Amino acid sequence: MDVALQDITLENFDATISLEVATSQRDYVADNLYSIAESKLHSTYRPRAIYCDGEVVGSLMYEPFDHDDRPPAYNIFRLMVDRHHQGKGIGYRAMQCVLDEIRAQGPFERIAICYVHTNQIARDFYANLGFQETGLSEETGEVIAEIRG
Repeated sequence: MDVALQDITLENFDATISLEVATSQRDYVADNLYSIAESKLHSTYRPRAIYCDGEVVGSLMYEPFDHDDRPPAYNIFRLMVDRHHQGKGIGYRAMQCVLDEIRAQGPFERIAICYVHTNQIARDFYANLGFQETGLSEETGEVIAEIRG
């Protein structure tokens, strides 16, 4: 199984916005059309289509934060894999791809993600990728977990 990330373009836009998560996951992630629109308003957002064996099966987005005298920090958000492709390890491989993409840009201070504290699947998933919980977001109440550079 070949998993890769690509920019969202005219060629994969329709496939990306047609993806859906399972009904039970809809409260955990914004839909892809909203995420793509939001990325056009925030120049630092980097949306990516997740491909598996040449087919668009998911998406994610991340954002770098530059500091004057420190390496950049990153937030990864909006990871989703279409409900028809879940349970195959695609999300895990996509996260490995985005972590590799970030690491290839040079030293970093931290890579952070957030998730709803009641989402035990997300907690276990991110812990297996090396994220360690560091606290709660004051804005959203979500758990913050990080990989330190």
